Amino acid sequence: MFDREEELDRYLDEIKDMLRRKQYAAVRDLLLPLEPPDIAMLLEESGEEFMPLLYRLLPKELAAEVFVELESDSQEMLINGFSNTELKEVLDELYLDDAVDIVEEMPASVVIRILDKATPEMRKSINEMLQYPEDSAGSIMNVEYLSLKKDMTVADAFKRIRRIGGELETINILYVTDPTRHLQGVLSVRDLLLADEDDRIEEIMDPNVVSVTTLDDKEDVAQAMSKYDYLAMPVVDQENRLIGIVTVDDAMDVIEEETTEDFEKMAAMLPSDKPYLKTSIYSTWKARIPWLMVLMLSATFTGLILNHYESKLAACLVLNAYIPMLSGTGGNSGTQASVAVIRALSLDEVDFSDLLQVLWKELRVSFLCGVCLASANFVKMLLVDRMLLGNDAVTITVCTVVCLTILFVVIFAKCVGCALPLLAEKVGLDPAVMASPFISTIVDATSLLIYFALASAFIPALHTM
Repeated sequence: MFDREEELDRYLDEIKDMLRRKQYAAVRDLLLPLEPPDIAMLLEESGEEFMPLLYRLLPKELAAEVFVELESDSQEMLINGFSNTELKEVLDELYLDDAVDIVEEMPASVVIRILDKATPEMRKSINEMLQYPEDSAGSIMNVEYLSLKKDMTVADAFKRIRRIGGELETINILYVTDPTRHLQGVLSVRDLLLADEDDRIEEIMDPNVVSVTTLDDKEDVAQAMSKYDYLAMPVVDQENRLIGIVTVDDAMDVIEEETTEDFEKMAAMLPSDKPYLKTSIYSTWKARIPWLMVLMLSATFTGLILNHYESKLAACLVLNAYIPMLSGTGGNSGTQASVAVIRALSLDEVDFSDLLQVLWKELRVSFLCGVCLASANFVKMLLVDRMLLGNDAVTITVCTVVCLTILFVVIFAKCVGCALPLLAEKVGLDPAVMASPFISTIVDATSLLIYFALASAFIPALHTM
């Protein structure tokens, strides 16, 4: 399989050369066979010099599909360069949910211009959808869908599909409603194709419809679509009236957005909705510095513990050498458990009621991991640190202290790592925030307390200090 990006790079060089020679028809012919996401990538890479010209070479319908795939700053740049006629043509070709997404990303001056050129029906629908909470199903649904009535025949259904289907984003899934729009059933175009023309919709529809409400969390909607393998999910109001649908492309965008947000929170960063290279230095700094400041201040506890045991460290200097290894092992162990539990939470595999079961599992896993790590480290300390490197301070007692600390730290870290996300979920916080940064800070301080407690108990020189 060829590398698509390398292929597009070659296209871009060829396109730029054609544009400089004003071979516009040839450029258009080169773009037409490409998919909208690929054309959008070419426009993004072409820069502000060529992007408006390339966009205007596209046919009207294809241009609208490409416009949706562009980054928000590129969309804004093109809109600012559109004439009123061009803007209206783009809006007329957009599906409503895509138009709402664009409006949400644009500055107020651009939004005013978009709403001014939109049709009254689109303007009304956009305003209605913007009233839903940002993370709700209502904010990402498409209110343009195809519905049927129970008493229709298959032939009637096909006539309706041919009449209005071309204006809709998807017609693969059809919904059956009563005259007051209450959702009664669902069927696919495949069901229609395999049925006789005289069959009634009521006879071939599935009355057991899984639906979501307008206020359901959009991440839960995306997970439900993945669970049931739906291409579209019906969205109903509190009285089970069909309001719109969430299509699979929007669900994929939600999953990507939520995954990115979780990764950023797990790395102690404020989430950003812009691509990395298009995020300004100031915005990147602003996203990172708050958590770094909090974690730096919280790490003060580690420094206080070291200061408290300074005299004991001076009496047995070899103990200093193993502090980074203990902290790193504890942090890594806690992160493993937290990531596993956060993933399980996001997939609805566990909840707070499973806390004891999760703790019991991680306790057993951590014991096995701790024994393996402690055993390997005991052998390493004797063979490498003492024999090969000739460090006589690495005695059997010191090895015992370090390895017992590893065992207890791994057990503690994994229990904390699995419990904190569940507790965060219970009190309404984002479990991703309780991932590696906080866990590492907690485990660092605790590992030192365990380390010095064991050292004081096992090493005679530290007993009286």
